[in-house]
Amino acid sequence: MSKLKNATAIVTGSSSGIGAATALMLAQRGCNIVVHYVRNESGARAVADQVRSLGVEAEIAQGDVTNDEICHGLARAALDRWGRIDVLVNNGGVTKFVDQRDLGGLTAEDFQRIYGVNVIGAYQMVRACQPAMQRQGDGAIINMASLGGLNGHGSSTAYVASKGALISMTYALARALGPEVRVNAICPGFVDNEWGKSVVDEQTREAFKNKFENTAPLRRALTSEDVAAVVVWLAEGARGITGEIFRIDSGAHLVH
Repeated sequence: MSKLKNATAIVTGSSSGIGAATALMLAQRGCNIVVHYVRNESGARAVADQVRSLGVEAEIAQGDVTNDEICHGLARAALDRWGRIDVLVNNGGVTKFVDQRDLGGLTAEDFQRIYGVNVIGAYQMVRACQPAMQRQGDGAIINMASLGGLNGHGSSTAYVASKGALISMTYALARALGPEVRVNAICPGFVDNEWGKSVVDEQTREAFKNKFENTAPLRRALTSEDVAAVVVWLAEGARGITGEIFRIDSGAHLVH
């Protein structure tokens, strides 16, 4: 029997893409899910329906994780319904596409918004879930960082800086929350999913995908499910692993 049978997971930003795939894969293991969204209500409802079709329960929660009360509300939604929080996946994130050579293309407000969601929001979610997870004594937190947080390349300098901060925060939280809670991060490379299609034009996305598939040793772009599988492994097993950063990029880092 899966360790996740009758467990509870909160997955932020789970109305589409990696978050949705993660919610469904956790549900397949028997985990009840809090499906979170900011604007995509129809996507969240569709994911929740799919979760329920797998024989487990789902709660839908809306709100911006830069608001600390929203984060506490997500934790309460899990505790009120199921009385426990076993897994937290900090998947919600935002960016702004700006050429990194264009230093005038980012404002202080852009940095504050991107850091607010990608770093502070993740921290606030951890803080909201900490008491219940430590009380239970066997929790898993997975932060969705990015390859850009390791190599400095990405949609904008603000974005890669925020993901670098999330990686550093993962180390700090792993020290702070052990031994009861394990904290790890995942750094995906190029993921061919609907989120990517929604934030950049088709021609640019296809060009980047073709370059990735022609140079990465595994010769394939990642899918949302590729990333979700690693999240589930960290949540379900990996009992001796905390404070680790997992790069998932089809081996692209080997050729750059």
